[in-house]
Amino acid sequence: MQSELQALLLDVDGTLADTEDIHRQAFNAAFAEAGLDWVWDQALYGELLAVTGGKERIRYFLERERPGYRLPEDGDGFIAELHASKTRYYVGALGRGAVPLRPGVERLLQAARAAGLRLAIVTTTTPDNVTALLEHSFSEPATDWFEVIAAGSVVPKKKPAPDIYDYTLERMGLSPDACIAIEDSLNGLQSAAAAGVASLITVNPYTAQQDFSGALAVLDQLGEPGQPCHLLAGDCAPAGMVDVAYLQRLHQLNQRVMPA
Repeated sequence: MQSELQALLLDVDGTLADTEDIHRQAFNAAFAEAGLDWVWDQALYGELLAVTGGKERIRYFLERERPGYRLPEDGDGFIAELHASKTRYYVGALGRGAVPLRPGVERLLQAARAAGLRLAIVTTTTPDNVTALLEHSFSEPATDWFEVIAAGSVVPKKKPAPDIYDYTLERMGLSPDACIAIEDSLNGLQSAAAAGVASLITVNPYTAQQDFSGALAVLDQLGEPGQPCHLLAGDCAPAGMVDVAYLQRLHQLNQRVMPA
């Protein structure tokens, strides 16, 4: 028996808004505040994004780019303080309205809510970052739109592990085949797929060259009136904008190819 589409599970950074470069700038501001000469340019940050989680990203940077750097005795605390400083800079940028939503995001979520679809946030970014985006980047505070906000270290392993999706599905009481994930990265696609959830991908400048084999469809964005989206990969193209009918069509097509 085929399952009906019941919920959308949404990543945040790069999916709801083009936040990645704001994150990069916030990291650099935190490093400068701490008196460190570390500067992450766009090329380096694009490589560091292979590692999910801000604190994990700092550790990976040190291992790869500063192997001789000696952490203080409380290395975990030092990295946590750096990351907290970075979060403060990032949340400040959101509060100033520096991070608009990507095209079509609010339009689609409003339509999904009107159609009775359930919504959840499924991300590795910190809860403060998510709250700031939902409070400041939508036309109205949107925190209450989401039944579950799964963020940060609520699970032991971050994407591409399936833990964050498994957690969300359990909290919502849903089977994977009742949902579509909307993601922007290979890590997100792999995380959702490992939990059995099919994904629609909207790429951003940091992820456009990644291999999204297995996605329901790959688009440049969700589309707005006068700003149509374009199909980059897949067999099912939207008519200019991703709407609920298109998501239902993707879901039905995926149900047909799923093993019985």
